[in-house]
Amino acid sequence: MGTLKPPTLPTRTHILKAPLLNSTFNPQLHTLFNRCITLSFTISCKLRTSQDVKKKKDNVSKKIVFSDSSPPPLKNDEVSGEVESKNGVIGLVKRLPRRVLAALSNLPLAIGEMAAIAALMALGTAIEQGEVPDFYFQKYPEDNPVFGFFTWRWILTLGFDHMFSSPIFLGLLVMMGLSLMACTYTTQIPLVKVARRWSFLHSAEAIRKQEFSDTLPRASIQDLGVILMGAGYEVFLKGPSLYAFKGLVGRFAPIGVHLAMLLIMAGGTLSATGSFRGSVTVPQGLNFVVGDVLGPNGFLSTPTDAFSTEVHVNKFYMDYYDSGEVKQFHSDLSLFDIGGKEVMRKTISVNDPLRYGGITIYQTDWSFSALQVLKNDEGPFNLAMAPLKVNGDKKLFGTFLPLGDVNSPNVKGISMLGRDLQSIVIYDQEGKFAGVRRPNSKLPIDIDGTKIVIVDAIGSTGLDLKTDPGVPIVYAGFGALMLTTCISFLSHTQIWALQDGTSVIIGGKTNRAKAEFPDDMNRLLDRVPELVESSLSKQSDGISG
Repeated sequence: MGTLKPPTLPTRTHILKAPLLNSTFNPQLHTLFNRCITLSFTISCKLRTSQDVKKKKDNVSKKIVFSDSSPPPLKNDEVSGEVESKNGVIGLVKRLPRRVLAALSNLPLAIGEMAAIAALMALGTAIEQGEVPDFYFQKYPEDNPVFGFFTWRWILTLGFDHMFSSPIFLGLLVMMGLSLMACTYTTQIPLVKVARRWSFLHSAEAIRKQEFSDTLPRASIQDLGVILMGAGYEVFLKGPSLYAFKGLVGRFAPIGVHLAMLLIMAGGTLSATGSFRGSVTVPQGLNFVVGDVLGPNGFLSTPTDAFSTEVHVNKFYMDYYDSGEVKQFHSDLSLFDIGGKEVMRKTISVNDPLRYGGITIYQTDWSFSALQVLKNDEGPFNLAMAPLKVNGDKKLFGTFLPLGDVNSPNVKGISMLGRDLQSIVIYDQEGKFAGVRRPNSKLPIDIDGTKIVIVDAIGSTGLDLKTDPGVPIVYAGFGALMLTTCISFLSHTQIWALQDGTSVIIGGKTNRAKAEFPDDMNRLLDRVPELVESSLSKQSDGISG
């Protein structure tokens, strides 16, 4: 028996296509260097013949030359390592956004953010906001810390004296907003896309696997479609298959809820960082400029042209109950532009503010400014009223009318006290009660030979001013939240049906009201008419045709 020699292999046709050839050729080499002008490398191959299977000794080496010259040879391991490194970096960059979105849309993280925001809001309610540092030094001293550790250093260092514009609170709001957007993008939007698809089920087994399934032995799928349309379903027919749904808007509700919450947080952030606030007590008949009262709340606060508006207090007066207690107080205000022209006039009261140019003026307090008196028919004299606090009285004001030599070290006079603007209590030089007079009553009172007439009691109005660009956004957010919350209770119901001869197989599911869903389906199916013999024959002929 002669020895068989391996045949000579063509260098181009069979070297990569022969089924019996095992090659160490790496196709990536050609891919990486396909832009090179010249390339030359060696490939070692092994051709298996019938004798090679037994002996496994003969090797065939061939040299494939793509051009006359070549760059220095590269090792296969180096090239593959470079490709893997490049693919690893690119893959990491591509996977990074998905990982970030997955982390932000994590439900426990969102719950933790909401809990932290709620805790900071509660803390901001307990801690007095916007006070001067000395207030916190005295209220939260280091020698007597609250809960054994909480002092003014915590408040001033972390910005808890302006909690709702502090970096910690705003940072949590940003994180919460990112979590809502990530959840909307990764979860809610894909659910809506899936719900909008018309998905027919062509298998009876798939239909029977739904939450509800039933079979109508003698029915038409067209009759079922008419019944479903009458019940508010969108119905689609394709051959013997039916698909129907209703309440798709309920699938959009979670997206609306998330957007509403984003609006509320955005509006609250804008209010905390872009608003102005201030308060002023103005006696009747005096003026003030809006810009002199308002102070910025955050780094986004920007004044407007309305800040140059001048406010004049035309009149301040109060309403009283029959018992004499204060019922309501009013301020008649006029607004003048920078040219001195009156642009608006309104009488405000508690819960009835004035709004102009984005500025809101609230009636919040009142005070006793001055008392006008006649002394022995001379005057009137304006006596300033000072606030007093005796035995815990909230409102008590007093003034003093000197008699005799005012430069004497032991000057004496008449004392006058008032709790409101409707009556004045008068005491003589010895501090004894002398009488009570109402302003504008023109009734004189004689005290130690001095005739006194109470002409008028001049009050001061307490006003709070603010500009808050975030209020419309917050209102819109809460309105959208209420609407989308109600919409979210609508059930998204899907029904599939398949005509199987004279029988109709029905299945369905819903995302809400699962307990009532079978009863609703049974009521609908009870309305589907039963086919008689003539209808059955026509239907079978139609199906066979």
